[in-house]
Amino acid sequence: MTLSLGMAGSALFVLTFLIDGATRPGYNPIRQPVSALALGARGWIQTTNFVVCGLFIMASALGLHQASGSVWLAVLVAVFGLALIASGVFPMDPMRGYPPGTRDNTPKKTSTTHKRHDRAGVVVFTSLPAASLAAALTLESTPWVVLSGLTSMALVALFFVFGYAWEADSPRAGLIQRLTIVTGWTWLSLLSWHLMA
Repeated sequence: MTLSLGMAGSALFVLTFLIDGATRPGYNPIRQPVSALALGARGWIQTTNFVVCGLFIMASALGLHQASGSVWLAVLVAVFGLALIASGVFPMDPMRGYPPGTRDNTPKKTSTTHKRHDRAGVVVFTSLPAASLAAALTLESTPWVVLSGLTSMALVALFFVFGYAWEADSPRAGLIQRLTIVTGWTWLSLLSWHLMA
């Protein structure tokens, strides 16, 4: 049961931000991050997405431990889920043209809430590659060892590429972040499915 929550949480998170981002007036999913969807009149959708999916993924950690026997995998996935919740509780500041009417730059000073959001984001994007590495080191199925190892390396590389793109205010920063998210969340969903089977 808890593994199915991990699958549902991962899939729901991606589906929600893809649909919401594609239909949100004034929002550019190629440039702007997923977190910006928590701003504005429809911000409650992404905030709820962060919290609900984080709770689902935290719950799945128990099933991952029972099915894989890896304490590290379970702990890291639980930390990942908790950081998603924190990302929803502490939204980012308006910036870079969103919500519409916001100045098209990055403020020199940001709020305490934004700083907490940034810290939660770092945990999100480091705990998942750590979890996939833990899976590569503990799973017995060779294909899953290889897939998990490759996922870990890809996530680390994408995290650094996104960080550079964000700092440079790249017009493709949002796209790079989405590629990172889809890669990591898909791995977690497929691993949950595999361990259920």
